[in-house]
Amino acid sequence: MDPLRPLELKLKLIQPFSDEHFNELALSIRGRVLRPGDVEYPERSRTFNGKLKPRARALVSPLDADDVSAAIKFCAKYGFSPSVRAGGYGIAGWAVAGDIIIDMSMMTDIDLEPPLSVAEGSGDTDWTRLRDMPPLGSKGKGRAPASPPPTVSSDVPHRSNKRRRDERSPSEEPEQATSPTAGDSFYGGSTAVASFLRGPPLPPEPGETPRQPPTNRQRLHSPEPEELSAEGLEGSSATATGVQHSHAAPLSVLPLSESTRQLSGESTSSGGSSRPSAFGFETHASQSSDTTAAASPSDDNDRGSTADTREPFAYMSSGNASTPRLPMFGLSAGQGSTPTVSTAPPGVTFVQNWPMPPSAGGAPAGVAAWNPAIGPGFGIPPSLTSLPMPLSMTPGQPFPPISGALGLPSLFGVASDARTGNLGTVQYSKPVHPHAYVTFGAGMRQREIDQYTADHPLVGTNTVTGDREEASVPYHIPMSAHPVGSSIMLLAGFGFISRLYGLSIDNVVEVEMVLADGRIVVVNAEEDPELWWAIRGAGPAFGIATRYKVRAFPVPVVFAGNLIYRFHRATAPSLIKHFRDCIKNAPRELYANVLLTAGPADKDSLVVIQMCYVGPREKGMEYLQAISSWDGERCLLNEVNEKSFLKQQDSVAQVLRGKAGRQWFLRSALITTLPDEVINRTVLEFADTPIGCTWLFELAGGAIGDFEDNCLPKEQREATWTVAAFHQWDMGIDDPRCITTAEQWMDGTIKQVAVGGPYPTFLGRHESPSRTMACYGKNWDRLAALKRKYDPNCLFKNNFWPLDKNGQPVEFLANEPPSP
Repeated sequence: MDPLRPLELKLKLIQPFSDEHFNELALSIRGRVLRPGDVEYPERSRTFNGKLKPRARALVSPLDADDVSAAIKFCAKYGFSPSVRAGGYGIAGWAVAGDIIIDMSMMTDIDLEPPLSVAEGSGDTDWTRLRDMPPLGSKGKGRAPASPPPTVSSDVPHRSNKRRRDERSPSEEPEQATSPTAGDSFYGGSTAVASFLRGPPLPPEPGETPRQPPTNRQRLHSPEPEELSAEGLEGSSATATGVQHSHAAPLSVLPLSESTRQLSGESTSSGGSSRPSAFGFETHASQSSDTTAAASPSDDNDRGSTADTREPFAYMSSGNASTPRLPMFGLSAGQGSTPTVSTAPPGVTFVQNWPMPPSAGGAPAGVAAWNPAIGPGFGIPPSLTSLPMPLSMTPGQPFPPISGALGLPSLFGVASDARTGNLGTVQYSKPVHPHAYVTFGAGMRQREIDQYTADHPLVGTNTVTGDREEASVPYHIPMSAHPVGSSIMLLAGFGFISRLYGLSIDNVVEVEMVLADGRIVVVNAEEDPELWWAIRGAGPAFGIATRYKVRAFPVPVVFAGNLIYRFHRATAPSLIKHFRDCIKNAPRELYANVLLTAGPADKDSLVVIQMCYVGPREKGMEYLQAISSWDGERCLLNEVNEKSFLKQQDSVAQVLRGKAGRQWFLRSALITTLPDEVINRTVLEFADTPIGCTWLFELAGGAIGDFEDNCLPKEQREATWTVAAFHQWDMGIDDPRCITTAEQWMDGTIKQVAVGGPYPTFLGRHESPSRTMACYGKNWDRLAALKRKYDPNCLFKNNFWPLDKNGQPVEFLANEPPSP
């Protein structure tokens, strides 16, 4: 390794940025340009991972592709590196690693259109070309204001199929990003799950050691680059050596004793209860509670004051007071009124006067989340105190084998309303169009796109009368679950309907983007097939996408939800194997995963099975019955029900209990099989992880394997499972296990059945070049050649791309911001 390379890196990090530079940049674009000292800068540069510290010289908020082009030309002219912030997780920190942060949050045009009528065999597209659509912001106000912070109107938006928010905070609250008529906040994935996760501690389990929080230990971290001048480089070989080898020391994981264990809240506590929580669902105040989370990232990262102290990712928390968990099915003596039982068919017990939970500290009025036999989608009016209800008491079947809400027959086209606590229904129609097209700017986050398409349904037909019904069928884009940013569209986003319709990259039909030379191009299969092949899977390494056109599909309703069990190392392998066998050879309409989640401390650990069936309730019920027939443990909560797809999209973040401002780490892989030995070893390894760790097995396959006209190899697409480790822990905690347990699981147990690398969307911080290259398998050489063609100087380096302009692996952490 050339010892001078670290010095060259330092020179780039401290490239002078003068007032003349700032003024030239500000005059070249219509959007706003901020310096680190400006009041809005901390909010606009903040990332989901609270440990990251941006080192940018300026932040640009472009209004259109011309602004992005001007910023890119400026960077190329003076040797500054750009990074792109598109509003997603940003766990790795690539979005804020550059000298100039290009914040896409102002580019928020969105439009939904049905397919065009074209003659068969004509070769014409059934969508309006991006070149034929108005440019981004064409109906806006031109230059953004110079001084006041962006504001968001609280007025009810006009209901139309064209929308633009000229001035929007990149960290707006969920209520601002959600339709006022939606009736739910971002975090409202499931009332029943929310009640369960916020409930009182689970009773201790005999023979089970309580899960421990992370502890303060020396860990691997990236130091802040020293501020060196060009003159100071002479004779600095010692510094260069220090940089080169600063990360070479191996991690030392010290054994923990009871005397050295430390609760995750102790290092940052400033009063209140010291009760530990890695997820912010504590019932007493602590430093990591929701009430103090907004200031935590700013304080820990020394970002300075900000004009807006709201949590940039506040939608990851509900903001409501904690509520104790409500009584569950199978109350023990003394926990409620004794239900009266009448004569019933064999195997079924009719509970005629099941008592409602006490109102004090219970679920919201009208919500029946406490009774898994009814389910969260079947709301009960507050005036109803008891309800005749057939409950399946058969072992292994903790839900009633009923065909409709409250025991009534389920009519085709009518589903229980999972979004409200009322005794209502969601009526859905048969779609007229097999698909639609959504055009949106790169500043649109995924949740906002889903909300918009849900609020602007297209025409359908009544399933009973056959009559035409306007605005009756919602359409959704196949991509990841909430919350992610728009860049997921070019990184193989995988979600609840991907097994049915493919990955996000399989449904993009056109992209407007800015290349390294500043050119603005529209990329599609006809105009530049080579670049089109490359950007679908590796887009951020080739340019900055400013606008997308993507196929969306009708999703009137889904049969979906969670089954939650307590994690026991003795029984968890049996449950996971049962789940695996139940979904073997499942149809493409079925999505399913199983998560192992550690903590919070008072909840111990859970096994969560998620399913989402896009089709008739009756067919989805078959899989629910099969999965829930496992009788190794009592199911703590079963809230699988018919609900809107928008509601289901919120469920992953809710179960992960993710919170912005914490430290995050991600590792993932694709596997071809899930043998018993992998399951057994996974459970044993997971049992020793600290609080805040979540491990996931996610069913893949289906339609994902149908596509091979982009840079993801066929072998990866045909993988059976996606595997991921999501680790989060509080600021102030430095425990190497939060990283090493994920690495060891992937490099040991999972590697023996892995194929290639993960989907690019699952690449995380500190990835090795070899793992990144493995994402593209046999296609890597072709992809690297195209990178040299379209970006020969590697201007777009602040992303996952693992090579420098000379084709050599990048220095460790060179494309990531420091995490001191």
